[in-house]
Amino acid sequence: MKIIVYIVIQILVIMMAAPLINGIIRKIKAYAQKRKGAPIFQMYFDLFKLFKKSTVVSEVSSWVFNAAPYVVFSTTLVASLLIPVSARIAPEYIPGDFIILVYILALGRFFMMIAALDTGSTFGGMGSSREAMISSLIEPSILVSLFTVGLISKSTSMVKIMNEMSNTGFSLTNPVYIMIFLAFLTAIIAETSRIPVDDPSTHLELTMVHEAMILEYSGRHLALMEYGAAIKQLTFITILVNILLPHDQLIGATGIGAVILSLLLYLIKAICISILIAIVEVNTVKFKLFSIPNLAALSFILSFLGFLQYFVLGGSYVQFI
Repeated sequence: MKIIVYIVIQILVIMMAAPLINGIIRKIKAYAQKRKGAPIFQMYFDLFKLFKKSTVVSEVSSWVFNAAPYVVFSTTLVASLLIPVSARIAPEYIPGDFIILVYILALGRFFMMIAALDTGSTFGGMGSSREAMISSLIEPSILVSLFTVGLISKSTSMVKIMNEMSNTGFSLTNPVYIMIFLAFLTAIIAETSRIPVDDPSTHLELTMVHEAMILEYSGRHLALMEYGAAIKQLTFITILVNILLPHDQLIGATGIGAVILSLLLYLIKAICISILIAIVEVNTVKFKLFSIPNLAALSFILSFLGFLQYFVLGGSYVQFI
């Protein structure tokens, strides 16, 4: 029964909050550029409008093009189930760990790339090749970061890692977690197609990555692609805030009130990270394509320094510092 309650609450929170996080980032960027900008709920309206529209499919495309939006959306949603939004609703065991999580998301990315190639569009091929390069460069830092917190928690399960980190108090006082936080924040920017890696608001040929791959989609297919990207972004933010900025240890009460308070604190943390991402976007410029490996190298160096700090400080000491 608890696992069913967990799945229902998890899906509702993720699906309802993902467009909001995207809207907040856009609103912060608009304010920084001295524009009014669209309301923070604009993505809800856009998705509702797109779901009502029919799709336009190229005659030369195969089943891959039609299946990709459903695969992308379902893989991101399944991946989001592996990292609880609150330890208060998390069951004792969830099948899968952070390795499964990373490669479930990679499956969705793979389908997105081959679907972009399926129609024979030059933009799709360009976006796919760039996405393959960026993802292959950034995945090592994600895995090293998660492997480090897995060593600290002595588990690869996201639930056990989250519960263990909740007992450490404010973890960012520890140099290991500081390095991992910075590495993972950089990885989020790259994985979610944010400036300086990509610009999600442009359709310029020389700068498109994510937008180039979904340029041929319309209607409900486009809605699923956009929704999947928003859920993926929130999933990475959830990993960051619930592992490196745990809050459940601050809640002494139990019951439904404690669950609601925990979910509210989670949303506040996610909004704070979204504001931080928007600030980074506003204060940086789009990198040249061949400068992106330097950013990926910086992320990997930070994650590896965190991994080395684990041994320098002593494994068991890191948990209680």
